[in-house]
Amino acid sequence: MPRRVDRDATVAVAESATGGLVGSLLTDVPGASAYFDRGVVAYSNDAKQELLGVSREALERGAVSAPVAREMAAGVRDTAGTTWGVSTTGIAGPTGGTPDKPVGTVYVGVAYAAPWGSAPGETVRADRFETEGDRTECKRAFAARALSELLADLEDRDG
Repeated sequence: MPRRVDRDATVAVAESATGGLVGSLLTDVPGASAYFDRGVVAYSNDAKQELLGVSREALERGAVSAPVAREMAAGVRDTAGTTWGVSTTGIAGPTGGTPDKPVGTVYVGVAYAAPWGSAPGETVRADRFETEGDRTECKRAFAARALSELLADLEDRDG
């Protein structure tokens, strides 16, 4: 279960591979309305571009990638006006994998925006992770990883 660290932080999620599971897990916590703003399930490339502002160039290079995960996280953070944006884009299977990106590959993006005029301003990162299992197991692992990455960044900011 996710836990709150920074009492003033808000979060929005942009999900592809997890199909809304990250948002669902966040809202399983009583009081989630104090920090959870919204979840956007942007499964298609068109949805990623239209709803999150992901660039056509990034999508043409590959929807399952660090650049797309970064743009998804920053896009949902900015459109929601939240402190944090989290994204998932990956391959849950059972098909769709390649030798470079096998089934079980996910990119998790985390975007932070400090209050206007404060340091360090904003940061956006995306990391690649791999897991094994069937489609449901992959989605659960992807969502758990997204929440653990957000929590790690929250704890880093809280000192």
